Amino acid sequence: MSKNPEARVGRLIPHHISYPEQLPVVARKEEIMRAIAEHQVVVVAGETGSGKTTQLPKMCLELGRGREKRIGHTQPRRIAARAVSSRIAEELRTDVGGLVGYQVRFNDQVSEQTAVKVMTDGILLTELTRDRQLKAYDTLIIDEAHERSLNIDFILGYLKRLLPKRPDLKVIITSATIDVERFSKHFNDAPIIEVSGRTYPVEVHYLDAVEDRDRGVQRQVTELVDEIEAQKYGPRGDVLVFCPGERQIRDLAKALRGRDRIQVLPLYARLSNAEQNRVFNRSGSGMRVVLATNVAETSLTVPGIRYVIDPGDARVSRYSHRSGLQRLPIEPISQASANQRKGRCGRVAEGVCFRLYSEQDFLSRPEFTDAEILRTNLASVILRMLELGLGDVRQFPFVDPPESKMVRDGFRLLTELGAVDANAKLTHLGRAMAKLPVDPKLSRILLDAASRDCLNEALVIVSALSVQDPRERPQEKRAQADQQHARFNNAKSDFVAWVNLWQYVEEQRQALSQNQLRKLCEREFLSYLRIREWREVHHQLVLSCRQMKFRVTPVQAADDKYEAIHRALLTGLLGNIAQQDEGRKFNAARNRKAQVFPASGQYKKPPKWLVAAELVETSQVFLRQCAAIEPGWLLETNPELLKRHHYEPAWNARSGRVMAKERVSLFGLTISDGQRVHFAGIDQKTSREIMIRDGLVSGNFRQPPEFLKHNLKLVSDVMELESRTRRRDLLVDEESMFRFYDERMPADCASGVALDKWLRRDEGAQQSLKMRREQVLTRDPGSEVEDQFPKALKVGELSFELSYQFEPGGNRDGVTVTIPRALMNRAPRYRFEWLVPGLLREKLIAMIKGLPKSLRKQLVPAPDVADALLERLSASDEPLAQALSRELKSLRGVSVSSGDWAQVVIEPYYQMNIRVVDDRRKLLAEGRELAKLVAEFRSESPVEVVTTKNNLERVNVTRWDFQALPEEWRGKSAGTEVMAYPAVIKEGSGQLSVRLLDYASEAHRQHRLGVAGLLLQGDLKTAKYLKKQLFVDNAAKLALAGAKLEREPLVDALIEGGLWQLLDSLELPRSPDAFSMVQRQVTANWVPHVLEMGNHLTLAVKAAAEVRSMLAKYQPKEYAVSREDMEKQMTALFDIKALVETPTEWLSYYPRYLKALLNRAERLSAQGGKDEKSMAMLQPQLDRLAKGMKDYPGLEVLSPEAVRFRWMLEEFRVSLFAQQLGTKLPVSAKRLDQQWQSVEQWMTNNPR
Repeated sequence: MSKNPEARVGRLIPHHISYPEQLPVVARKEEIMRAIAEHQVVVVAGETGSGKTTQLPKMCLELGRGREKRIGHTQPRRIAARAVSSRIAEELRTDVGGLVGYQVRFNDQVSEQTAVKVMTDGILLTELTRDRQLKAYDTLIIDEAHERSLNIDFILGYLKRLLPKRPDLKVIITSATIDVERFSKHFNDAPIIEVSGRTYPVEVHYLDAVEDRDRGVQRQVTELVDEIEAQKYGPRGDVLVFCPGERQIRDLAKALRGRDRIQVLPLYARLSNAEQNRVFNRSGSGMRVVLATNVAETSLTVPGIRYVIDPGDARVSRYSHRSGLQRLPIEPISQASANQRKGRCGRVAEGVCFRLYSEQDFLSRPEFTDAEILRTNLASVILRMLELGLGDVRQFPFVDPPESKMVRDGFRLLTELGAVDANAKLTHLGRAMAKLPVDPKLSRILLDAASRDCLNEALVIVSALSVQDPRERPQEKRAQADQQHARFNNAKSDFVAWVNLWQYVEEQRQALSQNQLRKLCEREFLSYLRIREWREVHHQLVLSCRQMKFRVTPVQAADDKYEAIHRALLTGLLGNIAQQDEGRKFNAARNRKAQVFPASGQYKKPPKWLVAAELVETSQVFLRQCAAIEPGWLLETNPELLKRHHYEPAWNARSGRVMAKERVSLFGLTISDGQRVHFAGIDQKTSREIMIRDGLVSGNFRQPPEFLKHNLKLVSDVMELESRTRRRDLLVDEESMFRFYDERMPADCASGVALDKWLRRDEGAQQSLKMRREQVLTRDPGSEVEDQFPKALKVGELSFELSYQFEPGGNRDGVTVTIPRALMNRAPRYRFEWLVPGLLREKLIAMIKGLPKSLRKQLVPAPDVADALLERLSASDEPLAQALSRELKSLRGVSVSSGDWAQVVIEPYYQMNIRVVDDRRKLLAEGRELAKLVAEFRSESPVEVVTTKNNLERVNVTRWDFQALPEEWRGKSAGTEVMAYPAVIKEGSGQLSVRLLDYASEAHRQHRLGVAGLLLQGDLKTAKYLKKQLFVDNAAKLALAGAKLEREPLVDALIEGGLWQLLDSLELPRSPDAFSMVQRQVTANWVPHVLEMGNHLTLAVKAAAEVRSMLAKYQPKEYAVSREDMEKQMTALFDIKALVETPTEWLSYYPRYLKALLNRAERLSAQGGKDEKSMAMLQPQLDRLAKGMKDYPGLEVLSPEAVRFRWMLEEFRVSLFAQQLGTKLPVSAKRLDQQWQSVEQWMTNNPR
């Protein structure tokens, strides 16, 4: 405006201003002008059509207003601002933009000559940011104040404060005749001038409401339309039917269509312009029935209406602070709204209004509709007030102050957006948000998008959310419209669909003329006007962003920036997140249940998590404009809003921290659960306690500090003492150990890292945390523990590791002995039954008490008997029960058999638990039955090889070209010292090898065979010669055939056995030199010795042939037992392997043994009874040897005592069956018993 606006404006203002006389407001012109001149605020009330909107600015000009400053004239809608400015300019005979101009969003038709500025109320609010006292105006006309929008209420409140500071400012408030007294009181009883509208009388008919509102109202309306068409209520005329929503309009239209001479016209905001224009541009002569939402109450005037049908309800936008929803419930309208509807039919002639509810219902309704400020979220108002510095919103002079809960909810949203801090002060982010001319949620999106390099795409989306959807869906062409719009859809996001549509429209706009673009929009069901508005909003936002120094570039493919775009959207729409519950049903923020809106692209395949542009409640709560999101994004959007619940804190030795599970939720929705977090930063005191209990006291540290190693060793030693002594009262309790650490550690030691820092910082810390032995013991256990409960069990030259567990019922309760796999063959058979000294007494008592009652009564008191036994017993490798039986017989004269002991049941821990491990101490098997474990791990081969690594063993040996072999070798297996015995052995394949053997006796035997084998390999020429000398004549061959023997194996056994026999008198060689010496000595005597033994064996074979001939004469069942024994005897004597190891002495007696056998066969028929008696004497001795050989494999060749016993049996046979032949040594059953005792003693001394 120029420095001398009056000079410029004054010339433009007409000297004479005319007024249309037919307008009701003109009749009150003088009164109105006088009120304006005399009062600072005037309220002018009048119905639509009274002329107040166009005539009041002219009256102000006539009063001299608008010369130095402007007359501001606000309208709630842009279309009204444009239309009003055009009408006033026309009446003042000037062009728009001169004396009269207008400004709406994106369009400014105001010049320096403009005296009357018509604008939307939003424009006036925007000006407040740069002109706090509105100094550009001397007059403000606030039109349509009865609509009580947020902007209007904010302006009225602001003016309430401003007017005392601007006494020169005049304010005129215009309103329909709705609650005008409220405006007057707000401005200190400002005068009210009511102007009547151009109306005719309206007759009101009340109809009783029906129970089923949907069907009942539809039926009532169709009946009334039929009656009006039949002229029941007067001349036929157009009908206006008010409906609460689009669905009711569609249903009613469907019910009314098909009637002759009736034209049905829907009217609601989402209709295309063409469809809306059908209502205002009459065509045809038939009766029109307009079906409209409450948009037709005050916003639009439908011409020619004679009848109004009012069901009495409407869909009203109402915000719920509890649910956080902007609801659109259908609810009864107020009396004022009902009267507004009635007034729609008294404009052209007398009218009739049908109210589909009772008069009593009408009178019971609220007088006025709630102002928007009472039913919407106040975030925008609060943000604007904070930006303008208008103080506490609760103190702001609104016409209707909002409830405190609504104010709190507005602040909650701004906090959620980061616009205000905890003290309700505007943040830096909030100030930036206030500079963008959009809803705070949308401005928050733009600010975040700018930091994510997706501002261009966000501008498209935000501007789309700020305008009405340009995609049109005419009722009769819905399928075609959906098909056209589907190409813009995105499988994951409705927001991306906006970007796709934008890019398409921009491409077409560049390629087509304006007219062609209009036609394309019409063909493809797009609103050209709404797209233009969308572009205008987008343009304005682009300008705002550039003013804020943001970089704006052309839009790119939204799919490439999906995450960035939707992370930005989340910053503004965080309260609209939802988690899938089942199918299309979702759990939305703040415990709300919602469903994806059917028109959404996410309706058919809903994602697990989504964000919506809005949650709206109609028939149910719908999520509109949805997109799939990742829940992880929510963790970073606004961390201050997250609620974190921590549970199950536990010590984690690996990290050296107390870790807890964390459940993160946002607005009641669980975003993540089970993530482990460091608990010390959350609850240091609890973390410290857990670390002490579960880390230090329990010894659960990955890298224990020095003090803890020391303490754990003390605790381990005491626990071992408890296990050994089978008691649990030696170690102090965990609470005592906790107190020890708790009293000495700083309060901030709540993790391994903190503990380590303290230990390094404080030199005495380590020592202060070391326990003494008396601090972990409740009492002194005594000095005999080591003797009574040793850590190792010594058996001969072997030592077996012992461990203890006191775990009643557990698999390892009691004493456990660990036996390396390599020592299984050498493990004692019965020594483990004797346990350890500290447990033997208890075991003896338990065994005595477990005996049958008849025996138990003779052995009381059991403890005394056990003590007496302990004085007589010494642990050995003898069955414990056998030793007890012997001593009880001697001590008490009580005979206890093995069967009696078999009935005794004792606790499992009275049997040692046996662990078999490999050389790496890996457990191979475990159990309390040694026999089963031995059977599993002892090789069937007579040669048992030690598995421990060594440098002695060789394979495929043909001569002594290896190092000397020691008598014994020592090594380690599973941590236990292992003793083995090197020997040259003959493998099963006949190949010679050097092996380590488990037993000295077995090694000596195998080494003798091996040396014989080496000697044979060294002189194969002599061996070949000998083969040609043995069993070569016909008589010998016939004898072999008669004896059923093969020549070659027998000859080989004689040749190799000869070498073995010649070694008997020599020391077995263990070095190359010794072998060479032995070789010279043996080979000199080999040929004569073998030939001599061959002669003895030839005689034996001939006798064997005669025995078989004699036995063949008997029938199969004759003397079967005796004949079977004789067959077994011959088989044993001529066993090839046995022949090799038969000593020279006994081999020379073979002819006598066979002669005795022949003698027995010949006398069998004559002395059958005597033979049976002799067998009865012989059989127990045979059984004894068989059992010994079974229990001790190789006994008959390993034990010299067993070898003697075996040949004593042959001499015993001679004495029984051919006494006349004589024996080579005294022999009898008694002498055999004595010899067997020597065998048993040898087995005891040489356990396997």
